[in-house]
Amino acid sequence: MLDDKVNRLFAGKVVRKDLVRKVKVGANVPVFVLEFLLGKYCASSDEMTIQMGLQVVNDTLANNYIRADESMKAQAIVKDRGRHTFIDKVKVRLVDSDYWAEVTNFGHKNVHIPAHYVREYERLVMGGIWAQVDMRFEYDEESRGKNPFWIDRLTPIQIATFDLEEYRKTRSEFTTDEWLDLIIRSTGYEPGEMSRRLKFLFLVRLIPFAERNYNLVELGPRGTGKSYVVQEVSPYSALLTGGTTVANLFGHMSGRQKGMVQIWDVVGFDEVADLQKMPKEVVTTMKTYCESGTFQRGQEAMSGDASIAMFGNTNQPVDVMVQTGHLFSPMPSVIRDDMAFIDRIHYYLPGWEIPKMRNELFTNHYGFVVDYLAEALREMRKHNYTEMIDRHFSLGSHLNARDRKAVRKTVSGLAKILFPHGEVTREELEEVVEFALEGRRRVKEQLKKMGSFEYYHTSFSYTLQETGEERFVGVPEQGGRDLISTDPLSPGTVYSAGVTSDGTVGLYRIEISISSGTGKLKLAGGVDGVTKESVQRAFSYLWTKKVELAVARDLDVSDVHVEIIDLLANRVEAELGVAFFVACYSALRKAPVGPALLILGDMSVQGNIKPMRSLTEPLQVAKDNGAKRALIPIENKRNFLDVSAEIMEQVDPVFYGDPKTAAMKALGGP
Repeated sequence: MLDDKVNRLFAGKVVRKDLVRKVKVGANVPVFVLEFLLGKYCASSDEMTIQMGLQVVNDTLANNYIRADESMKAQAIVKDRGRHTFIDKVKVRLVDSDYWAEVTNFGHKNVHIPAHYVREYERLVMGGIWAQVDMRFEYDEESRGKNPFWIDRLTPIQIATFDLEEYRKTRSEFTTDEWLDLIIRSTGYEPGEMSRRLKFLFLVRLIPFAERNYNLVELGPRGTGKSYVVQEVSPYSALLTGGTTVANLFGHMSGRQKGMVQIWDVVGFDEVADLQKMPKEVVTTMKTYCESGTFQRGQEAMSGDASIAMFGNTNQPVDVMVQTGHLFSPMPSVIRDDMAFIDRIHYYLPGWEIPKMRNELFTNHYGFVVDYLAEALREMRKHNYTEMIDRHFSLGSHLNARDRKAVRKTVSGLAKILFPHGEVTREELEEVVEFALEGRRRVKEQLKKMGSFEYYHTSFSYTLQETGEERFVGVPEQGGRDLISTDPLSPGTVYSAGVTSDGTVGLYRIEISISSGTGKLKLAGGVDGVTKESVQRAFSYLWTKKVELAVARDLDVSDVHVEIIDLLANRVEAELGVAFFVACYSALRKAPVGPALLILGDMSVQGNIKPMRSLTEPLQVAKDNGAKRALIPIENKRNFLDVSAEIMEQVDPVFYGDPKTAAMKALGGP
């Protein structure tokens, strides 16, 4: 049982999460204060002990937690009784050669504190810690009674010191699955209700805490707990709601006051739409910061470590967003239209895959006290795991320098959370690498949709160093990996197949995008040989028939960009003229082809259709990969008799005799 193991190995650092929710409802205190008390009094699996412990916690909060408006009352209690114990935040400063404690809600800035506490708990002088304080009252001769309060004993509630070696060593006692569940439970959720993919999506929300200068975007429906982690899990993160200023984020010109990116580990923007109301300067400074972690204030170049997390709501279903625009459309226009800004995002978390928060998703099991988890993640920020990927893999040719940096940072962040001890198998690392590639590819796919040719290489892959095998990574909302999507496609995207004389089948996705230009054909790298020739023949035919096809006006002022993605990665050269022709027509008319459709056949410069060598193999591969219909040259009708009944049941044939008919039928005509 994971609960027993966790209690044994991390005694005093774990808490039962349903108790936190129970007490939190009635007490407006920081989560880590609650969890400290619950960890102290309710760390047991015996229900009776837990109930008695809960009573103690509630009594402690009622009698010992000082609210900010009760400072005078608290001071009076200490004076009358001579001593009292309570919970408060303590900060220490050095004045001349004396240490003075400021006890926040108690409302006194000059409290005597023994020097050994300052040496023991260094965070007292670094922003302060929550603690249980034994305070006594004693007339102070020196200050003539002005500073009569003395701290006798101080017991930190937040983790005041953190032992990374112990944390790493204890991690080795758990399997990866156990550790994954423990981390998910520590944030308050129940992994038993989640698929493995969903667990990983929740982990990605934690990367900004473990990785410096990490830029995360999550857009999804309301009520999925997007900003919960930034708000509740760590005392080192700040969540901005509403507008902010450059001075607030990046500090004052004079350098007197630091900005949020220098103070916090994570700065979250809750409703990213609010950025629209902010001065343009905020976004331009943030663009520089997101790239390099540095920014300019006045004469000075400054730097910060804070990761940026942006959360926003989507108002449409994802399939509509994929079809009609791009996945950044819910962003405010200052970011949405700024490709350079979007290119700096390391990971796009698909918020639509995360379910709305309902009761079963909250855990009743043990997880780390959030403060311990926050401390562990913060400690891991100092370490660099970006080289871990090189142990087994190298990244594909379509990844440019920014893509590589993004993928490495994501792998590093997930590795710090899952494998802080640095031990990871090839299979475990592969899962992390694929996840990292997917999140960055989602960013790149949107940039490509915005029509910029420089972002056209999106066939992300990685190679296994041992075998040299290359594997491609897709994004699920675009039909997944190596699959013919049954979802509606965006205009200009079609599937096609070719077959060699020895029966090897190549399966492709052809993607066409249109940019303003003078009617030129622009091929992405990798389109060559017979494939390139067939595309050029089809384009020549399109150009000569542009008036008849009613695309002349659009074609004259546009350049056509072509990418052909080899879905099976077996490098079969195929003649895909008709599929290319249909994709061009679809892109120029801004009308998508039907879903799950495979287009077969090639054509001459005059538009004569060249039949396929064979139908059986390409239709078999197409069926295995999700095709429901196939557009087939009429000359191949007799070959259809060779096709097995099983394929005929699943893939409907649609015959055509010329390119125009093929295009009309593909776009849903009769």
